[in-house]
Amino acid sequence: MTRYYDLVLGLIPLALGGIAALLSVLGFALTTAIPIASVVAVGLIGHAMFVNGPVDSAPRSAPADDGFQPAD
Repeated sequence: MTRYYDLVLGLIPLALGGIAALLSVLGFALTTAIPIASVVAVGLIGHAMFVNGPVDSAPRSAPADDGFQPAD
């Protein structure tokens, strides 16, 4: 089953290569097409990290007492 992060990992190189190639075919210089395509790829990464970031499914409880004594 394909999850969101699997799709993002697949879309990053597809967006970078596909958009750069498309813009190049449309007449943009390669030195312009690649930065524009990279903005889209970085946008995908940013969305995956900050908008729809990975979270733990179970909430964490308070830290347990590990038995260490303070050094006095």
